[in-house]
Amino acid sequence: MYEPKMELTNEQRDILNGKQGETMAKIMETVVMFGDMFEAPRLIKVTHDDGHLVTSFGIGICKPLFSTMDRINEAGITTKGKFTVDPRPYDYKNVKCSLLDKLVYSKILFSQQKRYEGQLTKVGLRDSNAFTCTSYLPEVGNIPKKGDILSWAESSAVVFANSVLGARCNRNSGMLDLFGSIIGYVPEFGFLTDKGRKATWRIIVKTSKIPEAQILGSAIGMKVMEEVPYVQGLDKYLGTELNDFAIGYLKDFGAATASNGAVGLYHIANLTPEAKEFGEELIVPHAKEYIIDDAELERVYREYPIMWKDKTKKGNLIFIGCPHLTFQQLGQWTEKISDGLKETGRKKVAIRTILTSSPDVVEKFKRSDKYPVLIATGAKLSSICPLMYTNNPLTKKKRIITSSNKLRTYSLARYYKDEEVLNFVIGKEGK
Repeated sequence: MYEPKMELTNEQRDILNGKQGETMAKIMETVVMFGDMFEAPRLIKVTHDDGHLVTSFGIGICKPLFSTMDRINEAGITTKGKFTVDPRPYDYKNVKCSLLDKLVYSKILFSQQKRYEGQLTKVGLRDSNAFTCTSYLPEVGNIPKKGDILSWAESSAVVFANSVLGARCNRNSGMLDLFGSIIGYVPEFGFLTDKGRKATWRIIVKTSKIPEAQILGSAIGMKVMEEVPYVQGLDKYLGTELNDFAIGYLKDFGAATASNGAVGLYHIANLTPEAKEFGEELIVPHAKEYIIDDAELERVYREYPIMWKDKTKKGNLIFIGCPHLTFQQLGQWTEKISDGLKETGRKKVAIRTILTSSPDVVEKFKRSDKYPVLIATGAKLSSICPLMYTNNPLTKKKRIITSSNKLRTYSLARYYKDEEVLNFVIGKEGK
């Protein structure tokens, strides 16, 4: 039996010693061993019971995952609260697939999807709409409070919860997120401590206009990597209140910092909760400094590699929404596409275009007067995970355009700024 280095309560030690069964003992042992690796002094109680899991896909080669889930289900173990999980990997209705594509997705790549979703449901999945990377949006409702301790995974969700909501969560991996949600405890280290939330970088934004969220986040992520940045000058464009626009912007900004680097927490001066409360007290003495102006953002953008086999050809598929779009962003993109098509004299989008958002946001949007406007443009609305969609090797033949730095980083998709993406959508001249 594993002898922990950290201090455990009598209740925790009882679980480790098997008093709640062998499976619970293994779950506790895994969490304790993980904490010991990072020299956590103890386990701390999860105060927001609704977890968020990163592993949403039934990829066939993950046999240990399914056998572990079977053991949990057979033992009748469930999470303390209900959890959300990342998006599904395919959507045959709204994202066109050939017969060969469907064969690869359903029979080879994600052959265990139905089985795995059944396992998730038994252990505590909230409902069939719970598949999204933006669980923290009001329509979805998995919203921690400031100071809450979480057991979440998914880099963009964790960085949003830490930074914009002021909750506390480390960048957990798949299964650790579930295990913490089952036992109700996580190791106390990193972002769960006051010291771990201090900023070691001072970022000074000196741009002439609001920076592209995805490029600014990318620049910061690549510079600070896993450290904590304190960003000054961005409140000039976002204001000092977390309104719908600021939330959408920071969602995209944070996802880029997390995927182009490994940022799990950032502070925005005069805007995010801890920055408003503590100000520059959050910055450690002798913090490193990074000044970002228009030229620096353009340098970062121009250095993104183009992974298409034939770089001279135009794109033939566009994904907008990684992470999933907010309700406001869906409305904004609808207006831009509709107005842009009127400008170019086209009735339909020039390139197959997929907008992605969470199932709950999609349902709300379908009840709005903008939904028929979007559908009339020929664009499609889906709750798919664009990233998991590109795991199909057949998609390498597609020249995917995106305004998501996360999708660009983890696939062969080519990144363009929002305005450039819009020009491709509406058939306006562009490169």
